[in-house]
Amino acid sequence: MPSDAGPVSASYRLRLDSRPLAVRAALAELADCPPLRALPAETRDAAQILLAEVLNNCTEHAYAGRSGPVEVALDLRRGQLSCEVADRGQPMPGAGPEARPGLPCPVLSLREGGFGWMLIRALAEELRYCHEDGVNRLSFRVARTCLAAPAPCRCPRTAISPESGCESAPGDCEGRACSG
Repeated sequence: MPSDAGPVSASYRLRLDSRPLAVRAALAELADCPPLRALPAETRDAAQILLAEVLNNCTEHAYAGRSGPVEVALDLRRGQLSCEVADRGQPMPGAGPEARPGLPCPVLSLREGGFGWMLIRALAEELRYCHEDGVNRLSFRVARTCLAAPAPCRCPRTAISPESGCESAPGDCEGRACSG
């Protein structure tokens, strides 16, 4: 668990090969690196999920099972983790991840593992992709509240879930909708 005396900023760089066992070893190393160790547990978990999905995508799609270099850069500044992953594999089809919001087909027709980009989009902020001079670069920030459960409604009349409608005076529910 990070302490208040932990680093306000930290950086970490890692170069690995795109082979699955190398990705597994890299994920274990990244889990213990200073930028991730300094994060609250929920944000650290989200960062690990994001990095695992992105690095596995490099192996499966960019290099399509071939071996190739992958570089990971993590920067923690003021409690916000920024990540960049670069590889020299095949470029993403289309305009990259930001061009395909939502599901590409009905949920039941997705193949196993077909939720990767939905997961990445749900846990990342400022997701950017570019392919220049033979290098794919995917950068993102880990969302600060991506795994946190919604705060309960604090309506003075009743405890109702934040999804319902509210008839309380403005400010009674801290901006959330609830009913009483």
